[in-house]
Amino acid sequence: MPTRHDIRNVAIVAHVDHGKTTIVDAMLKQAGAFAAHQHLDDRMMDSNDLEREKGITILAKNTAVKYHPKDGGAPITINIIDTPGHADFGGEVERGLSMVDAVVLLVDASEGPLPQTRFVLRKALQANMPVILCINKTDRPDSRIDEVVNDTYDLFLDLDATEEQIEFPIVYACGRDGIASLTKPEDGTVPADSDSLEPFFSTILEHVPAPVYDEEAPLQAHVTNLDADNFLGRIALLRVEQGELRKGQTVTWIKRDGTQSNVRITELMMTEALTRKPAEVAGPGDICAVAGIPDIMIGETLADLENPIALPLISVDEPAISMTIGTNTSPMVGRGGSGKGADAKAAVKDRKVTARQVKDRLDRELIGNVSLRVLETERPDAWEVQGRGELALAILVEQMRREGFELTIGKPQVVTQEIDGKVHEPVERMTVDVPEEHMGAVTQLMGVRKGRMDNMSNHGSGWVRMEFVVPSRGLIGFRTEFLTNTRGTGIAHSIHEGHEPWFGQLVTRNNGSLVADRAGSVTPFAMINLQERGVLFTEPGTEVYEGMIVGENSRSDDMDVNITKEKKLTNMRAASADNTENVVPPRRLSLEQSLEFCRDDECVEVTPEAVRIRKVVLDQKDRSRTASRAKSAK
Repeated sequence: MPTRHDIRNVAIVAHVDHGKTTIVDAMLKQAGAFAAHQHLDDRMMDSNDLEREKGITILAKNTAVKYHPKDGGAPITINIIDTPGHADFGGEVERGLSMVDAVVLLVDASEGPLPQTRFVLRKALQANMPVILCINKTDRPDSRIDEVVNDTYDLFLDLDATEEQIEFPIVYACGRDGIASLTKPEDGTVPADSDSLEPFFSTILEHVPAPVYDEEAPLQAHVTNLDADNFLGRIALLRVEQGELRKGQTVTWIKRDGTQSNVRITELMMTEALTRKPAEVAGPGDICAVAGIPDIMIGETLADLENPIALPLISVDEPAISMTIGTNTSPMVGRGGSGKGADAKAAVKDRKVTARQVKDRLDRELIGNVSLRVLETERPDAWEVQGRGELALAILVEQMRREGFELTIGKPQVVTQEIDGKVHEPVERMTVDVPEEHMGAVTQLMGVRKGRMDNMSNHGSGWVRMEFVVPSRGLIGFRTEFLTNTRGTGIAHSIHEGHEPWFGQLVTRNNGSLVADRAGSVTPFAMINLQERGVLFTEPGTEVYEGMIVGENSRSDDMDVNITKEKKLTNMRAASADNTENVVPPRRLSLEQSLEFCRDDECVEVTPEAVRIRKVVLDQKDRSRTASRAKSAK
């Protein structure tokens, strides 16, 4: 069959923070994608604000480099897909793999293969793709290259790789310095026999199969991603499998439900470095972008007019975590940070506080996010949103918050399945790296969450690696406690492992909440009196309302407190006599930490300025009645 030798399609997959985006930056620079005078940012592929802040890749993105072989042959286009390393964004990984013919597995020379490495590699092996192993960060002082390579071989065997897949080539690299070699360097050193990524490029050309096509086959192009443009409208990213796609051509659009309609390609673009440039034609194996089809969705097919043949839809793993997202129902809805002043009034104009606006935004998210589901609930102003994990859902809420939405978010729950008449819940495989002295604390933490230890290894460096299988429910709220117990030194990563029978009741939070019993402004006088009762979350001057959670109680039950109490003033005592120096600084909770902190009768209020935790039922008397009814029912 004919082969296109002028193109290669490859995805770079790895665990979080093993250096994918950094090595793609180096490839772009060394392939001459930028002019000498251009100012370049680090991690150019992380274009999203949240990606830059969190230092992780969230969206799969493609770039293309023109590589000029050293033997003077014709230039070869290498399409590179930079995929997320976090399993919560697995839908992005599955889409990225549907565009390529091989993968580069990037592994940290010190940390070795971790759970997300297993996740992305399993997807690649299931698709029968050849793998190139790249051992990155060889210059780390704690690197252990031989052990990491052996661990990777074990991982391939564990995932039932074929003999051809296990015979993978190995490249050793320092992505930060833009250096790669086929010769193993000493631990903790940069490869000495190379000064560029040339060995990496040549390995890709040699081991990534060139696209093969059938000259007689009709047009088939697969929609793998979506983008938007202010002038062109919705843009579909495609991989052309067979035939040619031309600008101005009329093609058959085969939708997810099997219906067909004829559409015209108004604009055709190809990626060069980080920009899309107009093109006239895209052939087999090309990754291109087309405009002119307003409602096109991921997984659909553009086919030949005379002989339309659909390509298989992209399948993704089932969601494991769900949370309720609804409109803001607190007394401070639409009031800005403090609800006072001209700045707050100006900010309120751009607020999105209605159910229609929230529903429209969730529907828009479904267009580009194949691993998300939105279900109706009993309430008309709230929806159940299901996704892969807590992080993926928290990222969605953070994006909506930055767009001006005010939301009420329910406690994350697990999505159960019924198998053979029994309820099964999702379980995770958790890999924990901790210093030896914290091993007992972590084991105890996992025991409470009904986790069972599967494996433990000591590398002799004072650190222990433990593997647990634990219900996903037990990991909600786990990370904050884990970091506290390990003094911030522990590293924990988990991956979905399947479903097991319901584990029974889990009690993961032993402490109750301090709940404000009236509306008002927090005073230092009240804080000084209350800080012995537990840990406070609010600062002096913060607006609170009845039912808002202002701290964590030191005991297991909830306590209603007056955090707005003022000091009684007399002729002898002035207002300035408050001793504010004695106020302990409050604990500031991020959005993720607030979601982890929630109990079943609590929820999180999210606005552009603030994240507040509150009771679902705000009125203190109503909560007391409900609690007494529950006791009498028992």
